[in-house]
Amino acid sequence: MLSEQAVPVVRATLPAVGGALDEITERFYARLFAAHPELLRDLFNRGNQANGEQRKALAGSIAAFAVALLENPDSRPDAMLSRIAHKHASLGVTSEQYKTVHEHLFAAIVEVLGEAVTPEVAQAWDEVYWLMANALIAVEARLYQEAGVAEGEVWRSMEIAERREETADTVSFVLRPVDGTPTAPFRPGQYVSVRVALPDGARQIRQYSLSAAPGHPQWRITVKRVDGDPAGEVSSWLHAHAGAGDTVEVSAPFGDLVLPEGESPLLLASAGVGGTPMLAMLDHLVATGSTRPVVVVHADRAPASHAHAEELRRLVDALPQGTLHLWYEEPGESGARPGRADVTLIDLPKGTTAYLCGPLPFLRAVRGDLIGRGTASADIHYEVFGPDLWLGAEG
Repeated sequence: MLSEQAVPVVRATLPAVGGALDEITERFYARLFAAHPELLRDLFNRGNQANGEQRKALAGSIAAFAVALLENPDSRPDAMLSRIAHKHASLGVTSEQYKTVHEHLFAAIVEVLGEAVTPEVAQAWDEVYWLMANALIAVEARLYQEAGVAEGEVWRSMEIAERREETADTVSFVLRPVDGTPTAPFRPGQYVSVRVALPDGARQIRQYSLSAAPGHPQWRITVKRVDGDPAGEVSSWLHAHAGAGDTVEVSAPFGDLVLPEGESPLLLASAGVGGTPMLAMLDHLVATGSTRPVVVVHADRAPASHAHAEELRRLVDALPQGTLHLWYEEPGESGARPGRADVTLIDLPKGTTAYLCGPLPFLRAVRGDLIGRGTASADIHYEVFGPDLWLGAEG
């Protein structure tokens, strides 16, 4: 909770700070990486820095948190904090690094806003920062404890036991611990980070969903090659170089888009490679003999681009109350509906909880359609691959 002194100051200056956040975060990252180039080399996603998405995500999270403090002073935006904390934990972020961020962020604020940053303004926004930072530090400490690792010590070496070409641009890797110990437990829907050494000496990190259920002696991840400008450094490297017998560094599992316990109806809606966490959920439901109603929606470009398509059909068919709805932009003779997914055409059981994963336009469209048909926003959960440019959008 903000102090009584800080509330009116933050409220009065939020339009100015919010309006300048894009420039502030740009200056912040420039200062941070000038002082600590190793962070850009080995921690931050260089692709998301180049295209500006990380800057937008940081600005959005700060603005959303400040608004939440003003509009709901007796509660915290826990959904937003949880998503950020899981991502930080998967990267091995430590509490000490928040001090480094604070130093360069506030220097950037002063650079951009100048004399408008009076001592009262600086103190008020310092409160905002540390309320958010300390909340994240607390959640991340719990996540590290639950994972059974020391703060930031999330990495272990794993061997690629199998590589399988799923589509022209998607490959799956089966992973096993190099030291022969069992794989760590995880919840269906969670992801791991993979860290690889690139030719220029950088050790870049990316997150990939675990695409098979817990309980197997090995893990599986599915990697889609990211094309474009900039191209995905890690996905491209894995596609070009990683094969059976190679080792990679893999984090403990994290992520808060997880399959809930119970018997309530579920909607699992995904697009593209966003179907990977849904595979783990479905695999778990089948393995545990679940009889709960499960509606599965998946959208893709074409049958040939749909990774794990036959596996998805097999898993849904194995559920007594499972139904599958497919949309392909180019359906061909597949029998799928043409175009983009439309959940308004599907009958959903009363009390359905929805889990969404895919590109941001897909998430926006499906969430909007669900709310339009009466689904409570609290019953809609999502995972977006990459920086979350939608922080605070869901209830």
